[in-house]
Amino acid sequence: MTVLSRLVIARRWWVVGAWVVLAALGGFAAPRATDRLSFDFGLPGQPGYETNVDILKTFGSGGIGAPVLLVVGNGQETVAADTAAPIAETVRATVPGARVATYTDDPDLLSGDRKTGVVMVYPIPVESEQPYAPALAALRPAAERLSGEIGLQVSVTGRDALNFTEDDAGGSALVETLFGGIGAAVVLSLVFGSFLALMPLIIAAASILTTFLLLWGLTGLTDVSFVVQYLLALIGLGVAIDYALLLVTRWREERGQGATPEEAVRLAMSTAGRSVLFSGITVAVSLAALIAMPVPFMRSVGYTGLLIPVISVAASLTLLPALLLVGGHHLSWPHRRSTDPESRLWRGVGTVVVRHRWLSAIVSALVLIAMAVPSFGLRLGQPTNDTLAAGSGASATAIERLAGQGPGSGLSAPIEILTASPDTIVQKLETTDGVGGVVAPEEWRSEQGQYVIDVWTQTDANSRSGARTARQIRDAAEDLGARVGGIPAQDEDFVSSVYGDAWWILLLIVAITFGLLAVALRSIVLPAKALLLNVISLGAAFGVTVFIWQGGHGTGLLFDRDPAGALTVWLPIAIFAFLFGLSMDYEVFLLSRIKEEHDAGHSTDEATVHGVARTGRLVSSAALILFLAFVSLSQIPTTDVKILATGLALGIIIDATIVRGVLAPALVAALGPVNWWWPGKNWG
Repeated sequence: MTVLSRLVIARRWWVVGAWVVLAALGGFAAPRATDRLSFDFGLPGQPGYETNVDILKTFGSGGIGAPVLLVVGNGQETVAADTAAPIAETVRATVPGARVATYTDDPDLLSGDRKTGVVMVYPIPVESEQPYAPALAALRPAAERLSGEIGLQVSVTGRDALNFTEDDAGGSALVETLFGGIGAAVVLSLVFGSFLALMPLIIAAASILTTFLLLWGLTGLTDVSFVVQYLLALIGLGVAIDYALLLVTRWREERGQGATPEEAVRLAMSTAGRSVLFSGITVAVSLAALIAMPVPFMRSVGYTGLLIPVISVAASLTLLPALLLVGGHHLSWPHRRSTDPESRLWRGVGTVVVRHRWLSAIVSALVLIAMAVPSFGLRLGQPTNDTLAAGSGASATAIERLAGQGPGSGLSAPIEILTASPDTIVQKLETTDGVGGVVAPEEWRSEQGQYVIDVWTQTDANSRSGARTARQIRDAAEDLGARVGGIPAQDEDFVSSVYGDAWWILLLIVAITFGLLAVALRSIVLPAKALLLNVISLGAAFGVTVFIWQGGHGTGLLFDRDPAGALTVWLPIAIFAFLFGLSMDYEVFLLSRIKEEHDAGHSTDEATVHGVARTGRLVSSAALILFLAFVSLSQIPTTDVKILATGLALGIIIDATIVRGVLAPALVAALGPVNWWWPGKNWG
């Protein structure tokens, strides 16, 4: 840090100029990078995915894409069989090239009481976050016309129709980032009481734009998922502000003690700067672990996750001190806050926690364990129809009619079977318990003699019973030599390929993180404790997320959605990677300050109280900024993104309050001199 400080002090204007150029290039690159993002969630090498690829290649539609469903009837009148022909004719004219199956040719698409009929449509998808957007835009007005022509209500529904409504403009990374930035500006103005609040925002802007520049280059080398634009913008905003907040706070503290601007930079870099460096490396390691996943989509999240903290650290350790030297003294106006970082509130908290260390540790641990209990019931899957159908629109009402006397709720996500011998498979599956129906239209035959058979479960394929039936269907079809695709099969392969080998990736993250923290803190016990607390914190975050989204406690109030019934298969590993790194930031901030106070001659108890008092406001403010960023992320209309934002927001708040505010200092105080054990060094 000494060499870097000297370089920045001596070349401050060059540093500022270099970052201005990078940010400008990033502004140029950002829209180009987002235009090149991928919408593929593929699993190369996995049988379900490869079958889906072949179905899409051979027939032009289907596979991983769920069908659009035209539900005919209102549940009151009998649906005449001859009404299907004009519907199918209109669909084929409206959506050229689509695969279509009707209740005239396939009676399984007609309800038992003959009051609900379904026309299945597999449009040709487009490369977009909403692959059926053009088809849905054309089918909705066509359905309204058909309702008048045939005298029966025709409603467009299905998973895509429910996920993206007509009025849904989709999420904008720029809009959500601006929302998060406004929240961050309010928090920072309260923390600093001066124009120094602008510094972290400038660092965040430079970091985000520069990361977009690198992302643009990355898109030329590999596919990068469209999801990363939201993660890059909002998590980049939070992480960069966190690091800048720590460094600016320490610089202001040193200035308040009489240091010159150059001396304040050197002292801040040698203390807070060191913490920022190790924190950033820890976050990068946890997110880089996603690169080892056998899923291109997750790897692209890992690449971007690696870039976010690296660029944020670089900006915080170079651009920020340069800006502080150039204009920091001017921005200290109107100086409505003391330069002393110690908070009376957090000193009181630290004093109580240290005085009642064992009680504090036990009570906080029990609270966290209670929060974590629901995580043991975690289910992996897609959101259920009920979750997607939150609201009172025609699409929501229509999909509800698939249940009960209807063709079956699983029709929204059928299993697609590719075979050259359909008759035997159809006969076998029609007698399988839990099967809602089987369709195999003659027109779903390729020139090479391959057929696609669609089979669906009576209950929702994403419910427990539906998932069991889907597994039985797949086993039966594969036993007869067929290949099985569709959403249920690809999700099952995702769980097997990602979570089957996740243990060694987790061990690698833990080992590397332990080594980094041991070097940073010069202790064996403190890193071990930090990792243990991270596990407890993650468990609590997962538990509350499962309680809300899977158990349905608060989804209506908070998000106007029904419970998901499961967490989408990629979410737990993504939540773990981001939370593990981000929450470790606060552990490093706290423990580094406690160690600094201990090295200055204070006892462990005194150092702990000082550490809590001097980082409490910082950590709580940083956590609030990240929380607001994730609240912004939750405005994205996709259910998966809402669940991700929920897990991250809850995890950050739990970690910054219960864990870092109570449990961590209580354990440090309880362990006393043991905290400072290092091979070859005396305790004390």
